[in-house]
Amino acid sequence: MTATMDDPAKLLAAVREFREQVAASVLPLDLPSTAEAKDNRAALLRQLDDYILPRLSSINAPLLAVIGGSTGAGKSTLVNSLLRRQVSRAGVIRPTTTSPVLIHHPDDGHWFTDQRVLPELSRVTGDGDDAEGTVRLAESRELPAGLALLDAPDIDSVVSANRGLSRQLLSAADLWLFVTTAARYADAVPWDLLRQASDRGTAVAIILDRVPPEVMAEVRPHLVDMLRAQGLGTAPVFPIPETTLDGNGLLPETDVARLRSWLTDLANDATAREVVVRQTLTGALASLDSRSEELVTASRTQQRVTADLTDIVNRAFDDSRRGVENGMSDGQLLRGEVLARWQDFVGTGEFFRKVESGVSKLRDRITGAFRGHANAPADVEEALHVGVAQLMEANAATAAAQVAREWRALPAGAEILHAHPELAKPSSDLGPRVDAAVRTWQDEVLDLVRSEGQDRRTNARVAAYGINGIGLFLMLVTFAHTGGLTGAEAGIAGGTSVLAQRVLEAIFGDQAVRTMAAKARAALLRRADEVIEAERTRFLDAVGARTVAADQTERLSRALDAVQAAR
Repeated sequence: MTATMDDPAKLLAAVREFREQVAASVLPLDLPSTAEAKDNRAALLRQLDDYILPRLSSINAPLLAVIGGSTGAGKSTLVNSLLRRQVSRAGVIRPTTTSPVLIHHPDDGHWFTDQRVLPELSRVTGDGDDAEGTVRLAESRELPAGLALLDAPDIDSVVSANRGLSRQLLSAADLWLFVTTAARYADAVPWDLLRQASDRGTAVAIILDRVPPEVMAEVRPHLVDMLRAQGLGTAPVFPIPETTLDGNGLLPETDVARLRSWLTDLANDATAREVVVRQTLTGALASLDSRSEELVTASRTQQRVTADLTDIVNRAFDDSRRGVENGMSDGQLLRGEVLARWQDFVGTGEFFRKVESGVSKLRDRITGAFRGHANAPADVEEALHVGVAQLMEANAATAAAQVAREWRALPAGAEILHAHPELAKPSSDLGPRVDAAVRTWQDEVLDLVRSEGQDRRTNARVAAYGINGIGLFLMLVTFAHTGGLTGAEAGIAGGTSVLAQRVLEAIFGDQAVRTMAAKARAALLRRADEVIEAERTRFLDAVGARTVAADQTERLSRALDAVQAAR
């Protein structure tokens, strides 16, 4: 149809794909910086659904002129006067038009009875009360075929739903017939919409209604100057003088004759209609560029915010993992209860001064200790279990608290915490899971001892102390470093690790002991990782549910590029 649309079918397909990508795009976080973008996305979808796609899919459909304007401008009276009968309700109670009325020639009815335009509104006919969410269809032979008029609610209605609907209807128009009055033509609200029309290249005509004859020569030129300043200098202006309505509530025929003649000529001239459609459709397509770029920018902002939230989570839980690893080597696990139980088991510091006197004496002393204290290895092992569990649990809890603290300082983080208040503290089953992880690790240590003690000679040595006793020694050697301990504690802990290591070396050899300790340490870190990753995942899942897909912006940009190429 137009010089800018050599292949309408290709353009329609490209716009449909673009519409799918806009609909698929999400802005899940309620960020201050993206609130406007969410409104823009909704408006963009409405424009695609209400105008661009219907017009592209039915390029030869009648031209749709939407009559919009401020409260009390006389829109409905104007429509009725053009048609010379009461079609749209007029009156002094505001708002008068609460739902739109679409007037068309009888031969054009098939273009509007389906959902081609305004798909969200149900169709009704007749003269009953207009229901919310409907558009009333009215036939009129006074209106030429090829042109339809849509009487919209007030753009500044006291009812917010009416204001929103009015703007939606204007976005569905090929042509705006903008009605204002001599008293209100400079109001801010209509000019905001007129600037949008100018920015988007929408075809506009102005009806300057209710102008006292004595000020006509002053008001009309001033309005024309204002239109020119806003890039609407080519918009025709139709002044209608202040007058008395006839007995049917209509304007005198002479006052609307020029406007009716212009509309009739437009309806009867296919080339003129094409010019209007081309102007508005081309402008609407061009407006996709900036509006989709705003959506892309908002998507990238959301991606950046969720990346920041994810970084906070990963830093906190990486620190948590390092805390567990450091706690395994800084001697803290050999403090307190473990030291007390160990002393009960092997005696006081006097014993450790005899460590160097020979392995045979160690063996005798330890063997005796094992025989004399049947529960001693279990007591030390349990104390060690508690210490390891507390180490894991404390670091996991610290990470959760750190994430919650940092998230609360960010709008997006606070939003997620509000939706998931359980994230502010460790998961309810953290303790049992940690307990199970440590016990599993202790079982793995015992399995490691059994595996290394399979030959006859080694097996005999292991039997002298028992699997549990040797396993306990290996656990102690796993935490052999004494950094963080001072004074007597360091001496006792050091003696503990030396004693355990000497016994193990006597049984397995020094290289085997080093290998076993490394395996035991790696096994415990794996169990700690499982606990920490489960806690980390709680936060990452909450972020992930609000994360914009990595390729959302690319898909949207590619779809827009295809539209631009087809225009």
